[in-house]
Amino acid sequence: MAGSDILDLVAALQRAGEPFALATVVRTVAATAAKAGAKAVIRADGTISEGWIGGGCARGAVLKAAREALADGAPRLVQLRPGDLLDAQGVAPGAGRDGASFARSMCPSRGSMDIFIEPVLPRPLLAVFGASPVGEALAALAPRFGFEVAVSGLDAVPERPGGAARLPPVHRFAVVATQGQGDAAALRAALESGAEYVAFVGSRAKTAALRARLIDDDLAAAAFERLRAPAGLDIGAITPEEIALSILAEMVAHRRRGQRRPG
Repeated sequence: MAGSDILDLVAALQRAGEPFALATVVRTVAATAAKAGAKAVIRADGTISEGWIGGGCARGAVLKAAREALADGAPRLVQLRPGDLLDAQGVAPGAGRDGASFARSMCPSRGSMDIFIEPVLPRPLLAVFGASPVGEALAALAPRFGFEVAVSGLDAVPERPGGAARLPPVHRFAVVATQGQGDAAALRAALESGAEYVAFVGSRAKTAALRARLIDDDLAAAAFERLRAPAGLDIGAITPEEIALSILAEMVAHRRRGQRRPG
């Protein structure tokens, strides 16, 4: 596939919100099947959708790195080397050094390749429950940090079988900013939504009262284990905009957890 076609496919997958990894050969030494600049699109199921980055001697290491990159959101640089060259460098297959991981190349040509693996993930969706000043400030600010925002009451949350509200799988973040307008119903929906980050804008006392009420209404106590309340990092926030900023800081920390590597 031509480079322009690869870019067209990349754009189409991004529009569709489909996660994938883009592998690019950035350097070759001696004879290799793929040359510098060669690209391949690797989908989440491990299939190479389009492109070419070498034959079977490179495929295994590249697919492994792509799976890892899609899991934690961090890019990878894979250095494929013949076994004797790895021995000469004093590194074992799977070892890492200076931000790169090494893999043994079984190619008869005995060439070397460096391949950069870039994960391309859909924008995480943030469901904001409530149109309070904090909710509005959060909805206005979050897109600038890479979040796609859905602001709604309970009516916009899809129903799953059994009647409990559930967000689409890509809704990873839910913030309840109702501030007195339907707090209990919104908090229940957020906790049952499947979002991995759930925060409530309210005091500890209000949270405790709502917790007791919802547990009395048969919501499992375990649902509260991942609740962030009061929402946000403690930065001394007072205004709605400052509170929204503190929540976004906590969301970014949660989102990037696992992507940070020791320096």
